[in-house]
Amino acid sequence: MEFKFGGSDFNQRTVLGHPSGLFVLFFTEMWERFSYYGMRALLVLFLVASILDEGWGWERDSALLLYAWYTGLVYITPIFGGLIADKIMGYRKAVVLGALLMTLGHASMALEVFVDAFFFIGLALLIIGNGLFKPNISSMVGQLYLNQGKEKDAGYTIFYMGINAGAFLGILLCGYIGEKIGWHYGFGLAGIFMFFGMLQFYYAQKIFGRIGLSPKNTLEFDSAIENSIDETKEAVEDTLDEAQRSKVTKDRLKVIGVLAFFTIFFWWAFEQAGGSMTIFAADYTDRVLVDNGAFIFKIFNTLLTVIPMLIITWVLVMLFKQTYSKYALSNLMLGTSFVIIWGIVIWMLKREFDADSAEVPASWFGILNSFFIIAFAPLFSKIWQSKYNPSGPVKFAIGLILLGLGFGILAYGSIGIPLGAKEASVSMIFLILAYLFHTLGELCVSPVGLSYVSKLAPVKLVGLMFGVWFVANFIANTLAGVTGSFIDPIVEQYGMTTFFLIFTLVPAGAGLVMLLISKKLVSMMHGVR
Repeated sequence: MEFKFGGSDFNQRTVLGHPSGLFVLFFTEMWERFSYYGMRALLVLFLVASILDEGWGWERDSALLLYAWYTGLVYITPIFGGLIADKIMGYRKAVVLGALLMTLGHASMALEVFVDAFFFIGLALLIIGNGLFKPNISSMVGQLYLNQGKEKDAGYTIFYMGINAGAFLGILLCGYIGEKIGWHYGFGLAGIFMFFGMLQFYYAQKIFGRIGLSPKNTLEFDSAIENSIDETKEAVEDTLDEAQRSKVTKDRLKVIGVLAFFTIFFWWAFEQAGGSMTIFAADYTDRVLVDNGAFIFKIFNTLLTVIPMLIITWVLVMLFKQTYSKYALSNLMLGTSFVIIWGIVIWMLKREFDADSAEVPASWFGILNSFFIIAFAPLFSKIWQSKYNPSGPVKFAIGLILLGLGFGILAYGSIGIPLGAKEASVSMIFLILAYLFHTLGELCVSPVGLSYVSKLAPVKLVGLMFGVWFVANFIANTLAGVTGSFIDPIVEQYGMTTFFLIFTLVPAGAGLVMLLISKKLVSMMHGVR
C-alpha cells in the first residue's frame, strides 16, 4: 500500500486535509510557545518590579541586559540541538528531552520565591531545552510530506498558526497571572503546559512511524562534533571551488550574506517588544480604563480570548476523532490541558467583569502581535500570490520601513514626556498602532527569511547557511537588549522621543538602502523567486 504522507498507516488519517501527526506537532509546539512567550512577557517586568511588589527591584539596564543574553542564546543553542539530533539521538528524543528540560526550567523559576539561584538555573535549562526542541520539531513537520508542493507549504502555515496561538495565550494568561496574582505563579503556569505538551507528544509519537528515530549509526558527542566540522569544511571547500567557477553560486551566497546582515536591523528593533516597549507599557502608558472604556475593553478582551480558544478546541476535537482509538493517553493529556486552560480563561474573564474599572496588564500589549498576524496573514498571503507580489528584497525593505514607522508613532506619542521622567500616562493607542505596524513589517519580512536561504544556498551548505541565519538572529536579539538597556540615560539626557527615534531612523534607513539595491540583488539571485 502506497502512503500519501510520511509516518505510520495511522498518520494517513487526515484533519483538515493534513496528516493527523501534523496536529500532534501543532499542539506540542503550541504549548512550547505558550511557555516561552508567557515567561518572556514576565521576565523584564519581574526583574524591575520593586521588592514590595515581590519583584527583584533591579535597575532597568541590568534587567534588559539579562533579557538580551536570554533571547540571544535561544537562537544559538538550536544549532547544536539540530546537530545532536542528526548525529546522536534523533528528532523525537531531542524534542522530548528539550520539553522536559524546559518544564524543569519553568518549575525552577517558579521556585525563585525560596532561593534566587533557582531563577538562573531555570533560565539555563530553558536555553538548553529550547536548543534541543526548536529545530527538531520543525524538521519533523517537513518529513510528514512526501512531496515538496503546496501541501507541505500549507502544513507549515498550519504549524505556524500553532506558534502564534501558543504565543497569544501564553502572553495573555501567564502575563495576567504573573502581574495580578504573583510572579512565580506566572512562571509555574508556563511550565505546567509545557509538561502537558511533552506528554501528549511522547504518548502519540508512534504515529510518526520511522520519522525522527535515532540515526542507525549513532556517535559519541565528541565524534559527532568532529565529523560535522570535517563535513562542513569539505562542503565549504567544494562550494568555494564551485563559486570560483560559477558566478551563479557566488552571487547567491552574497545575497544570503546581505539578507542576513539586514535581518539584524529588523530583529534588533522588533525585539524591543519584550524589553523597552514592555517598560514603556508598564511605566509610561495610561492603562487604567473606567466606565464605557472599561466595559468596551472587557468585551474586546473576551472576544479576543474566547474566539481563538473555540477555534483551537474545534481542531482538538477533530484530532480526537481521528486518533483517540489508538492514542487515548496522548489525547487525555491534551484534553486535560484544555480543561485547565478553559478554567483559567473563564476565571480571568469573570474576575475582570466583576471589577468596577479595568487596568490593562503591561504584558497584554504583547498579544497584539499574534492577533494582528492572525488577522492580516490571509490578506498578505493573497497579495504574495497575486500579480502585485514584490520581489524578496523589496518585501524586506517594506518590512523595515513599516517597522520604523511603528517606532515613529511611539516617538510622536512620547513628545510630552519630560526629560528623565520615570513615569507618564501616554494614551495606549500609540502602543497599539506601533504593534500593528511592527506586525505588518514582520509579515513582509518573514517570507524572505529561511525560505530564501533554503532556495539560494547550495545543497551541501543549506545547514551551514541556516546556522549563519541563526547567528544573525543571536546578534540582533542580543543587541536589542543591550541597546534597550540605555533607555534611562537617553531619556534623562535627550528624552523618550529621541530613544524611539533611534529605532525609527535606523530600520527605515536600512529599508531605503535595501530598496535601492533590490534590483541588483534580484539579478544576483539568478531566477530564484
